[in-house]
Amino acid sequence: MTKYQWVKWRRVLIWLAVIIFIGVVLTKGGPTYWSVAISIVSLLFQFAVMIFMAIIQFVAIFWFLARGRTYWILPGETGSTWDDYRGNPEIVENAKRIVTLLKGVKTFKEMGGEAIRGLLLCGPPGTGKSYLAQVIANEAQVPFAYASAPSFQNMFFGVGNLKVMGIYKKARKLANIYGACIIFIDEVDAIGMSRQGGGAGGGGMFGMGMGTGLLNELLLQMDPPNIDTSKIAKFLRSLGLRKKKAERPAVLTIAATNLPDVLDQALLRPGRFDRKLWVDSPDYDGRIDVFQYYLKKVKIDSSLTPERAALDTIGYSPAQIKHIVNESVVIAHQRGAEVANYTDFRDAMETYEWGLKQPLRSMSEDEKRNVAYHEAGHAVAQYLLKPHDRVWKVTIIRRGDALGLAATKPTTERYNRSDSEILAAIQVCLAARAVEEEFLHKKLNGVTSDLQQATLLAGAYLGLVGMGDELFSWNALGSQAEGLRALRPKINLLLKDQMSQVKKLVTEHADFVHSIAQELLKRGDLTGEEIEDIYESIYARTRPEPPIVKIGTVYEKNIQGLLKDFDKLPESDQS
Repeated sequence: MTKYQWVKWRRVLIWLAVIIFIGVVLTKGGPTYWSVAISIVSLLFQFAVMIFMAIIQFVAIFWFLARGRTYWILPGETGSTWDDYRGNPEIVENAKRIVTLLKGVKTFKEMGGEAIRGLLLCGPPGTGKSYLAQVIANEAQVPFAYASAPSFQNMFFGVGNLKVMGIYKKARKLANIYGACIIFIDEVDAIGMSRQGGGAGGGGMFGMGMGTGLLNELLLQMDPPNIDTSKIAKFLRSLGLRKKKAERPAVLTIAATNLPDVLDQALLRPGRFDRKLWVDSPDYDGRIDVFQYYLKKVKIDSSLTPERAALDTIGYSPAQIKHIVNESVVIAHQRGAEVANYTDFRDAMETYEWGLKQPLRSMSEDEKRNVAYHEAGHAVAQYLLKPHDRVWKVTIIRRGDALGLAATKPTTERYNRSDSEILAAIQVCLAARAVEEEFLHKKLNGVTSDLQQATLLAGAYLGLVGMGDELFSWNALGSQAEGLRALRPKINLLLKDQMSQVKKLVTEHADFVHSIAQELLKRGDLTGEEIEDIYESIYARTRPEPPIVKIGTVYEKNIQGLLKDFDKLPESDQS
């Protein structure tokens, strides 16, 4: 018998001796001793009942508050398989390796390895992180717990800890039955933020840093010591009858977040979330795969193909694609059709991206003309200057808070931009003001967002990506505002230079501007194909190769003088 077991049994023997002694005294003491003993026992019993009732109420309250909104899914309940997860084949390959480990936990342990404990899924919303976790659980045929991290938080300190302990306790029991268990925690950044920033945990109405307790509990439960989980095993070990080393049940914690950079480093160390998968929006081939999956479930005609739809939805997540396909069917049903077509698909996309059409019937003809020329300026610059984009839609019908808009879509996936493309984007922003001054001979207040975007692009051109006459980066200052302030004279000069160039562009294509504006006044909106038809009807040729946009003479002539004047300023004024 070990020393700690002897100490435990020694306490039992002492209590047993005390009880025997009291019994002997009461037996030999007669009726007087019995009467006193009964009175004392009665008082102790009443006191014990009071304490018991108080404890029951306290436990009941905490039990009620600690009930987590956790959904437990048993093997085969969802039926989600690899065939249902589309668009990211590389992610599926990595996930299959994890399933192999979960299925062969016993063999893997016999080889001397430790079962994987944590998997962090990072990526933007709607890319299928939670769905991937469900597929992993179903393919591995293990129980699956779905929990939202904010649901662990509570106004009372300690309740969140109870929720975390409860879910892991149940997971370990199920892991002993099924061989493994998966816990999925969505939006883990809600409780796992770095403690250095003081934002971890978010629990406890009394403050004083108690929010970190929830994170600490999660850290402990993800990587606990090896202990017996069953009561029988604990009882046998207390008697010294269980010599086998305690084993840790195979519980895999999968968490999802859009903000992996804010997580506490203790969560990311080996033994916790030591594996990361970046689940991003699918590329062109991936979107074709996703559209094939969803379009075969609905009735469509030949105009709506996966390839055409994938080209229009660059940057869309699988959740967005599913929504657009469903909305296409809704629009087709509303117009009385039995199948959805490409026009329904476009309408669904436009409504999703810009909002419902809300025409302003009270708008005067002069104001409509102002908006038409404003959007025509954007459309002409987009059509002539952006080689990797195509004009998608130009409209003067209000959508959301915009009186009109001119939108483009990329022709292919793009991951970087040249200096010429950034300058072209600046000219597109300034084209509306150029048209107002050249054709309407006035300035309107509708260019607010255009000037803001042009300023940010010019600032990035000069002070972020090193495309100007220096390699200054505002990231080194830690503040975009500081960088813009320091570069303000140069930014203004660059904007004036690009304005002069885009004025020349719209003046040379005056017929194109007027035709688009007039058609907008007649129809309300134009598609990219209709814009192209207008250009070809005027110039009898297809769109020319867009020019390489460069910094012009306005900037080059004035920059040296600006730098000389800037160097003469007092040091305090230069900042």
